[in-house]
Order: sequence, then C-alpha cells, then structure tokens
Amino acid sequence: MDVTTNFIDHSIRRVSALEVDELPLGRKVRLVVDLIEDGLGRAVRIPVVAVRGKRSGPVVGLTCALHGNELNGIPVVHRLIELLDPKTLRGTVVVCPVLNISGFNDHKRRYRDGKDLNHLMPGVEDGNESQIYAYRLFERIASRFDVLIDLHTASFGRINSLYVRADMENPVTARMAYLQRPRIILHNPPSDHTLRGAAAERGIPAITVEIGDPQVFQPRHIRPTLAGVRAVLSHLRMLPKRVTSDSATPIVCASSHWIYTAHGGLLDVLPGVAEQVESGATIARQIDIFGDLVCEYRAPADGVVIGKSVNPVCPTGARILHLGRIAGPEDGLLSATEAALGAERTLTHSGMSHSG
Repeated sequence: MDVTTNFIDHSIRRVSALEVDELPLGRKVRLVVDLIEDGLGRAVRIPVVAVRGKRSGPVVGLTCALHGNELNGIPVVHRLIELLDPKTLRGTVVVCPVLNISGFNDHKRRYRDGKDLNHLMPGVEDGNESQIYAYRLFERIASRFDVLIDLHTASFGRINSLYVRADMENPVTARMAYLQRPRIILHNPPSDHTLRGAAAERGIPAITVEIGDPQVFQPRHIRPTLAGVRAVLSHLRMLPKRVTSDSATPIVCASSHWIYTAHGGLLDVLPGVAEQVESGATIARQIDIFGDLVCEYRAPADGVVIGKSVNPVCPTGARILHLGRIAGPEDGLLSATEAALGAERTLTHSGMSHSG
C-alpha cells in the first residue's frame, strides 16, 4: 500500500493556470489546466499532478508526450508520483503526463494541424491554433517551473538509445544530464524553439531525456529514467540522499547529425543504437523492390549511433542513422566532476534551492 494515500486529493480541480503558491502544503493534487476550446466550444485541458511538500524548495516540472506518440515518459511520472511522500519532499514536483492532447488521442507525433509543437515554443499569443496552444501551454504551465525535465522518445519508424540532450556548458544542466546516467549525452544548446529552449531563455534549467522508442512502454528504459529523475531531485535537496548503484560513464557527444539516403528502396541499418562506428564502415544497405543492391552507405566519420531508422521502406532523402561526434578535450565540455562542482556553486548563488 502507498504510505502516502492519506495525502492524496483524488478530486480533480479545473484551473486556468498552474499557481504553485495556491497548492496545499503536504498534499498530492490533481488538476486540469484549460488551454483552448474545440469547434464545439468544449475545453481542451492538460492533466497535471502536483506534489507540494511541507517545506519550501524548487518547483520541478516533468513533461511528457509533447509529441503525442512518445509515451515512455508517462509510466516514469506515474511511478514517481506513487513514490513521492509529501511529508519528506522539499519543494514541489509537477508532472504533466500528456501535453499534446490531440496527438495523443490520434496516436500521432504532431498536433492536429500538422505542426510540431516542439518547434513552436514559446508559441504566439494571437497566432494560429497550434501557436496559441503552444503559447498557453508554456505560459500557463511550463513557465511556472524552476527546473524542467522534458521526456521524449524516438519518432515513428526510428529507435533511440537512452540519451539526454543538454547544454553541457551550463553546470546545472550538465549535472542533471550526468545524474540521469544515460548511455549517451548530446551537447545541444537550446536555441531551436523547443520547450527546453524556451525554458532556458526564461532562465529555467532544462534537459530533454530521450527514452527509447515511440508508441510503447519499455521497462528497460523506464526504470533507469525514473532512477535518474530521483537522482536529480536528490541533488536539488528535495529528497533525502539515496545510495545509487554504479553505472557506466555515458558517452558525451559534442555534436551530431543525421545521415540520409541518396536513393529509394528497402533499407537495412546495420549497427545498433549506442554502437560506435569508424569512418568508412558500412552502416546500411539498400535494395530495390526486386531484391537487387542499390547502395551501401558508409560512415562519414567516427562516431556513435544515437538513433536509427527501423522502417525498411525509405524514399530518397530518408533518415538512416543519427551519428554523434564523441567529444574530445578540445570541445571543452564539462566532465561529471566539473558539472557537480559548478552546479553546487550555481545553486548556492542563485538561491534556486530555496525557491518555490
């Protein structure tokens, strides 16, 4: 039995925005946040669960399914809510199991007008439907966080390693990335109208965790992601320190790019995710519909496979694999130790650990 059952408010409150200071202390509450209305005038609402401890501390937000078919984050936040005890929690944890309501219901990555919400942030107040949706989502929910962990997966027809996108020159986000203990960390300064990027522009430290594959629940990825989230909360002094098991040091990539097909046909991508490849190695073979070899594709440089295509049917210009360039000393990215020390200094001076 959940020891915190008596601290759960099972009613669902309808609100126009997330107001953390109005949440009851020492409780778990369920909210729906109004965003827009559909053609019948019915409200489209974002489900939210908030756990506010009795002691002040940061407001940490976890968001899922901004791409509607990227589902692995949902059981992560469900399990996290089960485990959090408001009596011992310091600060507030806010989870949003689904951000893209229409995409989720339609089993699709994009919003219902065909736009990618993760390239529209922070939205437009008086724009088209998806722009307004993005604007209100950001202003009414995400902008209220002190820290953001945005949970994603690969897109349809592709698979990912468990990896993190983070600004590895920022000590706080670098530390968050290392604490997730992923297989790969990709240095990715947030400047592309993503939710993570919009948060960073508001001074909210944010990382993106890519948790495997779309439209499935994968326990082998869900468990370590949950452990990583709890490690971040412990680092922010929101939870008691926990003893964690050792894990392999992640591969840090300074940059990455996708490799695309030059022809159409049936594609077989050879290396697995997180596998390192050498320049010139054969990475894929493509045949035509009669079974004849069309092309062999080779790695243009040394690197590691962050993600890959698993859909055999590939026209010209289709994605083959996502190749990461492994960082070297010349890239100047923070090591785990440097990130830990820098994050402690930043948190101490910024007062983040005393907000909320």
